[in-house]
Amino acid sequence: MLKVLLTALVRRLCRLHLLTPVGVARLKYVWKLHRWPHFRHPRDLNEKINYLKFYTDTSAWVPLTDKYAVRQIIADKGLADILVTLYGRWTAADAIDWDSLPQRFVMKCNNGSGDIILCNDKDTLDRQLTADYFRRMLQRRFGTESGEPHYAAIPPCIIAEELLDASKQASPSSSLIDYKIWCFNGKPAYIYCCANRHHYHAEVALFDTDWQFLPQYMIFTDHYRRPATLPSRPHTLERMLDIAARLAEGFPQVRVDLYEVDRRVYFGEMTFTSQGGYMDYFTPDFLRLTGDMTTLPDNAS
Repeated sequence: MLKVLLTALVRRLCRLHLLTPVGVARLKYVWKLHRWPHFRHPRDLNEKINYLKFYTDTSAWVPLTDKYAVRQIIADKGLADILVTLYGRWTAADAIDWDSLPQRFVMKCNNGSGDIILCNDKDTLDRQLTADYFRRMLQRRFGTESGEPHYAAIPPCIIAEELLDASKQASPSSSLIDYKIWCFNGKPAYIYCCANRHHYHAEVALFDTDWQFLPQYMIFTDHYRRPATLPSRPHTLERMLDIAARLAEGFPQVRVDLYEVDRRVYFGEMTFTSQGGYMDYFTPDFLRLTGDMTTLPDNAS
């Protein structure tokens, strides 16, 4: 209940222009991590993420975090084969062309997080309810209210893509296994693996690039659970690491999210502000270690 009230208060203050994005970020940081942040003089990864998003040029982040615009960038890098099939794009919920969609698909906003609709059978989908949902999503001030201003610069739209088959993965999982590859100064370093997702719960495991499990760096909770059985090394790990390095080139830190289905790599998204820069599922040692690996630019504002 307290979290809901705080979220509503932050939203209200943002709409009244009484709370800036950096103010939102400080509140969220204190709320999640229970200590005052040092954004101007960052030490660990969370603080460096916030430093980068508020005091450096993040204009290059905008098209890369736009789940629609990034497709062209990936194609231009010669990686069109990792793109999930696109079925449609619409700038208004009322414009969704339902007849053009296949029986199974995934639908989401290009600028959001956690707003995905998985449709396994179009005939049973409540189209009006779904349209109403995305109408609300398009009206959100995502980015401003989350303390991630680069998201607010993305022109919002709705996209529909192929629904990948989770049964054709290297390890059993009720959901697609998300291989979140952490890159520092263009070099892949760690893979944060999420499986068996259900709402905001998931089984999570951290690996190095040789697929060695690193539980000593993780904080497991009811939301972020240690898996009973570790996911197997993906068949395409080396290609995943190569793709991540190509996409991460030139950035102090970025997370490249990939999937593997039927021994083929698919692109998920690129994230420059993982969990907004308020991550509480890594240990302080890991956050300091990865903070040390993040080289900040000299041209900060």
